[in-house]
Amino acid sequence: MKKNSILFSAKGFAITAFLSFNTLVYAQKTADISTISEKILNGIMEKNRAYYTQGKVADYIPELGKMDAKAIAFSVVDKNGKIFSTGDIQKKFTMQSISKIIALMIAVNERGEANVFDKIGYFGSDKPFNHFSNLETTGKPLNPMMNAGAILTTSLISGEGEKPFLKVLDMVRYITKNQSIEYNKSVYESEKSTGHRNRGMFYLMKNNGLITGNEDQLDNYFKQCSIELTAEDLAKIGYFFANQCVRFDGDSKYKNAEVAQLIESQMLTAGMYEFSGEYSRMVGLPSKSGVGGGITVSVPGKMGIGVFSPSLDQHGNSLAGYHIILDLVKQYNLSLF
Repeated sequence: MKKNSILFSAKGFAITAFLSFNTLVYAQKTADISTISEKILNGIMEKNRAYYTQGKVADYIPELGKMDAKAIAFSVVDKNGKIFSTGDIQKKFTMQSISKIIALMIAVNERGEANVFDKIGYFGSDKPFNHFSNLETTGKPLNPMMNAGAILTTSLISGEGEKPFLKVLDMVRYITKNQSIEYNKSVYESEKSTGHRNRGMFYLMKNNGLITGNEDQLDNYFKQCSIELTAEDLAKIGYFFANQCVRFDGDSKYKNAEVAQLIESQMLTAGMYEFSGEYSRMVGLPSKSGVGGGITVSVPGKMGIGVFSPSLDQHGNSLAGYHIILDLVKQYNLSLF
């Protein structure tokens, strides 16, 4: 019996060692992100470039419809803050809904999470980004990533007039270390003149007592959506939230693990609108899209990813951008799951 026990223990140890070795080899084979290069990014981008032909540039905001559907860019900021970019990396586009994660960070930093989410839910949704959802029933927006919740979030940032917007702009400039970032006045005016659905949400929430100010607060939302940046800037934003709100160059002025976790959880739950569930299954990373054609992605503790291609799918997400991200995730085994 004793001899059998010794043999059994030795056999068990050998099996465990074998499995551990194979797991290590597999991990090294699929997750060695140190091999990322601009050549690899370019290969992934070119493979997926043609997807733009299957989508459509957003034109419900007239100025957005002027964007070149063929434009495309791809950028990654690795764990060490090194930047790799390819494609139309100088091409600027408006943040649109990607600005929502910045506004949420500021509102939570000022008021605390409990105060903000007393007025907004943590829920996902099977409805489009501009849906009224349950505003007419419970009165609360489903989450801060849909337009209604984002409009409310921006209204919660302190300051008179355009001060809340300027806080969002300054934070975007800080995170990207790019003081040249501005908002596109033509896009802003276009959004303001055609944003009747958003205006309806604003007044419904005002009627419900969630918003007490005037339309200056809605103008701030339109302005933040009109902030222009590049795919590289989006990669820096993705890196920021992936690394506990520490900037790509190591600046830790806003370091806050809990805020980063909150933002990333909202990105994962609702960052891709009603496509978020399927996106989480396929990509498995906190991501936020905008109808300007950008997507920012956080790989927790590892890297930030930024993509740009203005041709959108039926959900309002960049079509080529999604496939670029999916291929990168598969190649380097980046999914959280």
